[in-house]
Amino acid sequence: MTRTRRVTIRDVAVRAGVSVATVSRVLGGDYPVLPATRNKVMRAVRELDYVPNAHARALSASLPGAVAIVVNSVAVPYYAYIAQGVEEQAALEGRLSLICTTGGDTGRELAIMQMMREQRAEAVILVGSVIVDEEYRQRMAEYAHSLDAAGSRLVLCGRPPLGEGVPALVVGFDNTGGAYAVTAHLLSAGHRRILYLGLRPGHSTSDSRVAGYRRALADYGVPADPALEVKADFSRESGYAALSRRLAEGPPDFTAIFAGNDLVAAGAIQALREHGLRVPDDISIVGYDDVPPAADLGLTTVHLPHDELGRAAVRLALAREPAGPITLGTHIVVRDSVRPVTP
Repeated sequence: MTRTRRVTIRDVAVRAGVSVATVSRVLGGDYPVLPATRNKVMRAVRELDYVPNAHARALSASLPGAVAIVVNSVAVPYYAYIAQGVEEQAALEGRLSLICTTGGDTGRELAIMQMMREQRAEAVILVGSVIVDEEYRQRMAEYAHSLDAAGSRLVLCGRPPLGEGVPALVVGFDNTGGAYAVTAHLLSAGHRRILYLGLRPGHSTSDSRVAGYRRALADYGVPADPALEVKADFSRESGYAALSRRLAEGPPDFTAIFAGNDLVAAGAIQALREHGLRVPDDISIVGYDDVPPAADLGLTTVHLPHDELGRAAVRLALAREPAGPITLGTHIVVRDSVRPVTP
């Protein structure tokens, strides 16, 4: 069976003898067009039974007031929850919310930024950990100045500031403070051999959590042991693989684990179980973020204000006034994954 080709706006333009831009103006109804021209276009629309792409028209009409959020992936709860906060606040402000993913590809990030500038998005919100080096700073500064020249605002959410003179807003949370608090929670329970699982040198989020971990150890008089800092990406699979390798080397030389995030903690718990170790009877463990599956695992973790991070980013961007960095607080959620140890 032959499938009928969908009539396009170009077909309408050819039938009416006008440009595609003119057809778009007539259908949009927001640009002055001569009555005779309008009649020709509408007659062609009726004759061809043309149905405008409502979604595309909505985007076109709304982009000057759109808020774009750019994340690594929406399949990760951390990003998804912040994106939800952005979407909810944008809706309250009468803006369309656009969610874009990069997969960690800086080239795609650049392409998205250029597209948002061309489409005059009102704000672009970049979320998540990055490798902070001079190349990153220069790239972000170019983004910020380019968007600012087009009347848009760049918001860095959970990313470090770029310094003076760069028109970028910053919304974050007390990442180091949360790591300090949850490490202190383990130290207060008597643990002295605490494995940090999730070392990612150069990544802003991991580095700040490691800083909090080390500072807590120092304040409790516990020497930092580089052998207890284990590399792992912030994923369940990586946490499982990294701890499995460590446990395969012999009996654990630690009594507790501070996992870089809750997904890493979930993978670590699986590895512990497969090696016959119980949580918290044999090994205590804490996470970070307070996202699924933390509650199901009874995991003590650091709660992040994901929803408010997204909302604050939108409010800050739309305020149209200069503002310093906004830092939101974190707190520990105590569940059943930590057991006190005796000397």
